[in-house]
Amino acid sequence: MNAASFESVLDPQTRLGECPVWSVAEQALYFVDITGRKLHRFDPRSRGHTVFEVFEEIGCFGLARDGGFVAGLRSGVWLLDSQARAVRQLAANPENTASSRFNDGRVDPAGCFVAGTLDETKAAGNAALYRFDGRALTQLDTGLLTCNGCAFSPDGKTLYHSDTPRFVVYAQDYDSSSGAVANKRVFVKLTPQGGDRGRPDGAAVDVDGCYWSSLYEGSRVQRYDPSGKLMAEYPVPAKKPTMPAFGGQDLKTLFVTSVIDAQDPNGGRLFAMPVDTAGLPTTLFDTKQS
Repeated sequence: MNAASFESVLDPQTRLGECPVWSVAEQALYFVDITGRKLHRFDPRSRGHTVFEVFEEIGCFGLARDGGFVAGLRSGVWLLDSQARAVRQLAANPENTASSRFNDGRVDPAGCFVAGTLDETKAAGNAALYRFDGRALTQLDTGLLTCNGCAFSPDGKTLYHSDTPRFVVYAQDYDSSSGAVANKRVFVKLTPQGGDRGRPDGAAVDVDGCYWSSLYEGSRVQRYDPSGKLMAEYPVPAKKPTMPAFGGQDLKTLFVTSVIDAQDPNGGRLFAMPVDTAGLPTTLFDTKQS
């Protein structure tokens, strides 16, 4: 790969590729195909690629401390085994599952699962952001169309999330010990221009606290400093990049998932790019509390 350039490393033909998560223990990348109902595992060293079938649309997931995964599906938050088979439901989706499913999320610094939903009507703004602490699902934010871009600052005191159709990324003060949020504010607000409707989808944060956001239908990833100032953007050779994740032995490889598009020959591929700043290691879901 050339410096600061995304290149295709796998062609899994994901209908809706999302949620790449790097396993430090396995030195492998997991990611999902939401509408394809699949969980993928990719080993960059051996080029090994394994696909697990999932019984529902799987919007997001995290690695569990004792093996397997915590996952946000249409019906709720589930514990899955290492083959992505259902172990048990941890919490039901409190919304109408006829038009709502879990969409984006990650494990917080305390080992709890923070995940948001998608309002498939794209009209009512009924989507929300939740936290599962092992006992119950608590609402952190609401009034969203599509909850995306969940990420945490290196100290865990700031929670980011985007509302993709509204072209906005929010930041909130966050207490990982209690799950309390406060001081919601606009972190980034994008304005579509001409034929460019790039909008903030999934995201990741590096060790310097910078927020990396994939622009859906924008063919690029943007990097913002902790104040919300745009620092750089990197072209992705696909129209619809969905979410970045740091991986590799030194966490200095940025992977990006994408979506199949009839007008885009590179859609549905997994891309990677070397970067100078490392990402944050993945936090594991604490299965003991659930």
